[in-house]
Amino acid sequence: MNRPLLGCIADDFTGATDLANTLVRNGMRTVQTIGVPASAVEADAIVVALKSRTIPASNAVAQSLDALRWLREQGCRQFVFKYCSTFDSTDAGNIGPVAEALLDALGSDFTIACPAFPENGRTIFRGHLFVADALLNESGMEHHPLTPMTDANLVRVLQGQSQAKVGLLRYDTVAQGANAVRARIDALRGEGVKLVIADAISDADLFALGEGCAALPLITGGSGIALGLPENFRRAGLLPARTDAAEVPPVHGHGVVLAGSASRATNGQVAHWIAQKRPALRIDPLRLARGDTVVDDALAFAGNHGEPVLIYATAQPDEVKAVQAELGVARAGELVEHALASIAASLKARGTRRFVVAGGETSGAVVQALGVQSLRIGSQIAPGVPATVTLDDAPLGLALKSGNFGGENFFDEALQALGAPQ
Repeated sequence: MNRPLLGCIADDFTGATDLANTLVRNGMRTVQTIGVPASAVEADAIVVALKSRTIPASNAVAQSLDALRWLREQGCRQFVFKYCSTFDSTDAGNIGPVAEALLDALGSDFTIACPAFPENGRTIFRGHLFVADALLNESGMEHHPLTPMTDANLVRVLQGQSQAKVGLLRYDTVAQGANAVRARIDALRGEGVKLVIADAISDADLFALGEGCAALPLITGGSGIALGLPENFRRAGLLPARTDAAEVPPVHGHGVVLAGSASRATNGQVAHWIAQKRPALRIDPLRLARGDTVVDDALAFAGNHGEPVLIYATAQPDEVKAVQAELGVARAGELVEHALASIAASLKARGTRRFVVAGGETSGAVVQALGVQSLRIGSQIAPGVPATVTLDDAPLGLALKSGNFGGENFFDEALQALGAPQ
């Protein structure tokens, strides 16, 4: 059996596929599991997808440690804690508490934190996170319903949720390459720093960080931080050159798009779909709260169309805030997630085989409702979003998208990438 080299823990489902996509593109056969599986998995890399981004920090720590124990049992040699490229978190965590707990469990005293993903416009300079040309707190993320990001200074953000000393690995060091990164890590360790925000404005910086951190048991960040890790294993003679890492079978059958994200990108994708006069139905959280037949209506709507439909709860920030003011943030989100998950499960029972899902929390709910346990990761549809196929006798094709990812025509591109109608 091919024992895995890299074990990864992701704090949401779309983040897990984002990371797995990076690893596959760089030559590692990768399987994503939904939670901690009961049996062994054969792959070069395993990504355990949790739904821990917005739960209480103590629960996130416990789940992450369970995943780490299982990954160590599989024989993994290095570990990645993956979170969003916009550093989604609150003052209570969960990035700092989970990173510190994983370090302690591994008996390590240092790791980096680097959510940079230049291909999708996320860069870090002097410790400040940019989304395209805007600082994080001016990018729309300041309006996020669960994890509003109002400070672009990641050193300050991480220090606020960590017990350990947080430092900065500046761009002028990273630009000098892996040897300079290693030397600076040694110096920061000597200063008592345990967690360090690492600057990166290009993929070259991420490759330098990956090589410079080859000896660290744990690395934390967005999917971009994994760019340089496969080559470390190849240099060590542990990973063969592969040309088939992204091979997965196409899935044929009816498709559906389910959108729960309220991000700018997903709003644009929904608007583009509707502008093309494609069938779309909006889920109203207030109707859900009243107990109206919203799920049944959506299933009837889907059944009345021979082509893929879009079922969405996506809305503009002011609309989202109005609903949250009436229902509460947690209840509003849970109602939408539960409804879209119920719709997905019923559509699967009726023969739908291809699912495109927008939003991290929505993807987690849908995947659980579909009974998915593990996914083989295929080729990239858009930066950060691969095609995936379940490891089942009756496979499903899924594209699980973080809210802010993909171009305006992503929904159609994803349906086509997963397969074709029968």
